[in-house]
Amino acid sequence: MRGLQHWRGASLAAGVLLAGLAAACQPKQQEAPRVIYNGPLIETNNVVTLLSDSARLHIRLTAPLEQRFENSDILYPKGVTVTFYDKMGKLIINTLVARWGKFDSAKQLYIMRGAVKVANVPQQQTLNTEELFYNRSQQKIYTDSAMFVRVQTPTEVLTGYGLTANQDFSRYGILRPEGTFSIDQAQTLGK
Repeated sequence: MRGLQHWRGASLAAGVLLAGLAAACQPKQQEAPRVIYNGPLIETNNVVTLLSDSARLHIRLTAPLEQRFENSDILYPKGVTVTFYDKMGKLIINTLVARWGKFDSAKQLYIMRGAVKVANVPQQQTLNTEELFYNRSQQKIYTDSAMFVRVQTPTEVLTGYGLTANQDFSRYGILRPEGTFSIDQAQTLGK
């Protein structure tokens, strides 16, 4: 009887071993690859953001669509308008308009692209370019040195490459000036 029990125990162990081997030979079910989502965490339509100090409006940002990301960056894929007000918060001093915008949170930097227009209302000056940076902490507007810029004042048109200016666009400098034209000359030459 003892031999029979030994045989049953051995056959049970062999059966378990064979079942384990059979399961090991079967192809494993593959896990689906992990998908990492890098898109926006929040999307908001028709955004109006107001920045004020001591209950006085300083900056007003509007955009048809705002997308906020995990790293605190903000994207404005359908365009953005930034309006700067005077110290009292009543008069518009300057506006920045672009077809696309991004706020880089780490650098406190707005990147604006596509038919960018800057307009200083009191001085009747406009800037046209394709890419512009606005550093909020330094209160500075600038372009890359290779970026073409066109500035129009009430009396003349200035063209060149690269620009730096204060945020209200009352003082600016073109890094590589190309030409200065009167309004009449600019219209005749198509500048």
